[in-house]
Amino acid sequence: MALDAAIVERVLNLAGEIQQIPAPTFEEQLRAEFIHRYFSDIGVKEVSSDETGNVYALIKGRGEKPPLVVSAHLDTVFPRNTDLTISRTLEKINGPGIGDNSLGLAGLFGLYWALMETKGGQSGLPSLPGDLWLIANVGEEGLGNLKGMKALVDRFGDKALAYIVLEGMSLGQIYHRGLGVRRYRISVRTKGGHSWVDFGNPSAIHELAELVVKIKHLDFPSEPRTTFNMGVISGGTSVNTIASEASLQLDLRSVNTQALDEITKQVEKLVDLANQKGGKAIQVEAVVIGDRPAGGISEKHPLIKLAVECHSANGIGVKLNIGSTDANVPLSRDLPAICMGLTTGGGSHTIGEYIHIKPLAQGLGILTDLVQAVFQKGINRYHS
Repeated sequence: MALDAAIVERVLNLAGEIQQIPAPTFEEQLRAEFIHRYFSDIGVKEVSSDETGNVYALIKGRGEKPPLVVSAHLDTVFPRNTDLTISRTLEKINGPGIGDNSLGLAGLFGLYWALMETKGGQSGLPSLPGDLWLIANVGEEGLGNLKGMKALVDRFGDKALAYIVLEGMSLGQIYHRGLGVRRYRISVRTKGGHSWVDFGNPSAIHELAELVVKIKHLDFPSEPRTTFNMGVISGGTSVNTIASEASLQLDLRSVNTQALDEITKQVEKLVDLANQKGGKAIQVEAVVIGDRPAGGISEKHPLIKLAVECHSANGIGVKLNIGSTDANVPLSRDLPAICMGLTTGGGSHTIGEYIHIKPLAQGLGILTDLVQAVFQKGINRYHS
């Protein structure tokens, strides 16, 4: 659908307001309070929060169809003290977190405003066959472990027609498969000592480095694609101290659950062997700090077909994709879900992040068309 330019500008301005509120994972409260208040201020009657920190806005439908859930995550990857300076040109807006996911959150309101224009009922609110839930959820990034999405899927389960997850960027990408992710914190502890006097005592850093090399040389299959990354490593006291503690954070990913399970077993075996080798002098521990379940729906699923049609009708080509998003949770439970973007951009997860302005009208048009199409045509709640 052709979206009113005033709505697009309103969404952009709101995204800028949201972006200015710091929301590191586990610290989303201020942003959640803003979203809660904003929903109430624009006339949504039923706005609530749950114990995880999610914000729920209910657009009441006629009760003819099951509810539809549209969600966007509140959190960002940036620490609280990050400079959130924002700038705008005719083509784009720059600012940390502007696309991921301030624009996604603003898109919830853009959808509401667009539906107000196209489906106004006697009350002045959108008149839809079923309830529409607009949800801002916590814990999508990093070690949030999809906590907020898990809570909302626990709440709605298979009673929802479908789950549509919004990201600010990646317009034209439809994520219908969830990439499995498992994360560990691996820690090593030793007695330590002085680098000269106690030379020969086990060093936690040396032992951890040896383990890193062994993990690196495991057989990570290219098909099904399976990867690893050690993104954080720490330990030691000083250059002349034998380290008594060292740790790393390990990220394992695979498009296939069985492959992920297999590589996980191999990593855990290496940890066990390191423990056995060191006896009481070396303690090695691996703790799971993140688990994002894999899942997916077929390219032939009715939800995918509708999403592709809505993109095409708005002049956007589609790439069906796999990723680690909030959609992982419903997909892993055999529930129809996709993650989609609202515009294009770049620099995600960096201070140079930016979004393009012009494509947003198409992205919001696609979202609005898709919500109406799902309600009108329905979704078979099974994998095709």
